[in-house]
Amino acid sequence: MATNKVYPFNGFMVSVIQDVFAIQRARPLKRVAAIWAATVSFFLLAPGGYGQQRQQVHPEQVKLMRLGPVQYVEPLSGTAPSTSAAALAHSEAGSERSGNTIPAVGLPFGMTQFTAQTNWSENKCIPPYLYKSAVFRGFRASHWLSGSCTQDYGSMAILPVVGAIRDSSDLRLDHGLETATPYEYAISFPGKYRARITASLRSAILEITMLTTDTLQLICKTNSDFNQGHLKVAADKLSVSGFNPVHRIYQGWGQYAGFDGHFYLEFSKAPVSVQAEAEPLQNDDKQKGLVILKYALKKGERLCVKLGTSFTSTQAAEENLKAEIPGWDYSGVRSSAIDCWNQHLSKIQVTGNPADSQANRNLRIFYTSLYHAYQQPRLFNDVSGTYPAFDGNSSAGQPGTPYKNLKSPVRQLKEGNYYDDFSMWDIYRAQLPLMMLLEPQTVKDFVRSILLKSEAGGWTPIFPCWNSYTAAMIGDHSTAFVAAAYQMGIRDFDVKKLYGYLRKNAFDTTDHKAYLEGKGRRALKSYLKYGYIPLEDAVEDAFHKNEQVSRTLEYSYDDYALSTLAKALANKPGDSGTGDGEKFNYAQDYQLLQKRAKNYTHVLDPSVGMVRGRYLDGSWVKEFTPYSRVPYITEGTPAQYSFYVPQDIEGLTRLMGGRRQLENHLDSLFMKGGYWHGNEPGHQIPFMYNFTDAPYKTQLRVRTILAEAYGDGPGGVDGNDDAGQMSAWYVFAAMGFYPVDPVSGRFELTSPLFDRVVMQLKPIENAPTGKKTGRKSVRQLVIQVHRQQPEQTVHNNGANTQQNPKPCIYIKRMTLNGQPFEHLYLDKELFKTGGKLDIWLSDSWKDPK
Repeated sequence: MATNKVYPFNGFMVSVIQDVFAIQRARPLKRVAAIWAATVSFFLLAPGGYGQQRQQVHPEQVKLMRLGPVQYVEPLSGTAPSTSAAALAHSEAGSERSGNTIPAVGLPFGMTQFTAQTNWSENKCIPPYLYKSAVFRGFRASHWLSGSCTQDYGSMAILPVVGAIRDSSDLRLDHGLETATPYEYAISFPGKYRARITASLRSAILEITMLTTDTLQLICKTNSDFNQGHLKVAADKLSVSGFNPVHRIYQGWGQYAGFDGHFYLEFSKAPVSVQAEAEPLQNDDKQKGLVILKYALKKGERLCVKLGTSFTSTQAAEENLKAEIPGWDYSGVRSSAIDCWNQHLSKIQVTGNPADSQANRNLRIFYTSLYHAYQQPRLFNDVSGTYPAFDGNSSAGQPGTPYKNLKSPVRQLKEGNYYDDFSMWDIYRAQLPLMMLLEPQTVKDFVRSILLKSEAGGWTPIFPCWNSYTAAMIGDHSTAFVAAAYQMGIRDFDVKKLYGYLRKNAFDTTDHKAYLEGKGRRALKSYLKYGYIPLEDAVEDAFHKNEQVSRTLEYSYDDYALSTLAKALANKPGDSGTGDGEKFNYAQDYQLLQKRAKNYTHVLDPSVGMVRGRYLDGSWVKEFTPYSRVPYITEGTPAQYSFYVPQDIEGLTRLMGGRRQLENHLDSLFMKGGYWHGNEPGHQIPFMYNFTDAPYKTQLRVRTILAEAYGDGPGGVDGNDDAGQMSAWYVFAAMGFYPVDPVSGRFELTSPLFDRVVMQLKPIENAPTGKKTGRKSVRQLVIQVHRQQPEQTVHNNGANTQQNPKPCIYIKRMTLNGQPFEHLYLDKELFKTGGKLDIWLSDSWKDPK
């Protein structure tokens, strides 16, 4: 029978090649029906068929139909600093201008990303791969937080060298000889070797082909900046195993995190010799952190290396490898990775405008952004369900304590997967909301992972990375994430228990030891006492000191987020829930948290219409430079942060003097160059014109940012991608909607970049199945753009030509499922039912009807 595969970008339901094979496999009677179904479907549904109007198909769309959207992904995007005017003007350090992404090979949310490396370090703000580096230094099994300015951890690398070891410095990085895709990285060194790597969730296979007859040496090295790595060669020389201890940064900087990155390597051939170099460990315990395997190979001969990883043991790393890559079939692993990426990326199918010279560029940026959004959070458990306990070293961790005495206990999952590396200050805004739409089952495991961490350490982590409390950045946005997931219908977790931990963060202060370990909200005592954090409280024990105004604003939002959970639980049967042995009055909590959600008003100076530093006595800081960075604002300016009130934009509007004044404040920010897209605090700002009488300015500003802040080259991300948040913004904005307030389930509309968007939504649970297909109903959100036709000019000779058309970016009118649609937002209910939104665009904002 016909397979009914969906062609990306076309939406018609026949895959001719696959139908041919399906027909050949079918029984004779069904074969006749299948041939008829395929024939009728082709003529009715194919572009230009009898079932629809003839439409122009762009050549790149034909290519995409054959190869899938993974072919548009450019993993090197974001590996070099941006040179945009905004990035140069606003970034305080060079590291802020770089996307800090890597050419990661693996699968969505994988435990380990396998990448080329240009340095051996795991230090903060140094990605494994930098595009402008001159020397290739091997292939790394990496746990780098994509797009961040944090650290890699528990990593190791393999560097093939032809000839003497000193010749490794001759491996010049020639970008013309490297190829990066999500499923494979390949590089050639003429006269030496050609190498390529492909991967699964926790494992990879590396293939090296000799381009000369010579000695090949494999340098296998842990990337431990603490000289604590260990590698051991098996007696038969066909395998190497080892580990690299993980250390914390931010709170508890330099302390052992209680677990290691473990490795198990297998080789397709035994080396002729093995050399090991000793590297000193803490307490002078001598172990091996580097081994060199030497091979005598002929031109054209191949050597393969398989590498499994784990966070619990080398035995688990071996088991992960054998489960994911049992044989030496490189092509099979590569093909599986291609299929996996196409399956995930095809959940959003976009069609460009064939007349747009930037159409192909837009497709490349879109699918590269979606690929970046799929990097983290990180799968942390083995195939068996084992994982290192969160916060496993909290009871010790004193400097100088032997790291072997601080091992985290190993836990066993009952179901699902355990995830870590939540760059929560960034990703609660758009990356996690995007995954709530595309991957709700995985997001369910994200939420359950937050609960497991809370149970393990007694507090909900604010920025959980490297399986530890970090207190990196500000706010308490695990609360916002959980509340948003619940509002979007992801509820298969113990919400009452998790509410208890979230409430503890919002109401209880920690003891000093727990505070230093990164638990609890920073400066909560001041916030609870005064309703804001005064400048006298310098938040000395936090990694990010000061930043009082930004903390006040973000805590206000998190209080609002928690209030939505309290309200939901108050309306559920039974009015009490348990967390840490306490019972709560949800209705009272809701009222109190709603009041605290207005605390933003305490740091907004009505005389200037902006947020401003405030002292204990209520007076405002005298020196006020709204377009400059100041200590009481986090990674931004007062002008930018003045718009961070997503929970109460109407209230903010009143404080600013009304809708016209809100519009004027927004205009000033953009016209004075005060908006910088390269950092997260302002990502909602361009959509806030929807709350004024000039929503067309949202459409204009968003389209400008899409064009100027993103590109398809190495410098294509206008600031740190931060675990896919920058990329998720692009995906949402290009589709035509964005979650200004993720907890509300409301998505503000703008004009889509593409002519057609089809988002595959989660299949309806318990939907009736057809007798013939047995397939569940699948929901789609379809956005179809209709552009104003350019005017025709009639010449004296009778010929018609088109005038140079202005871009059609302004919304003229809309219909939803064929009915007039007047709202400037999409509600969460639409993503539960699916539907079709038709948008007519004009080249003039002055023609709204």
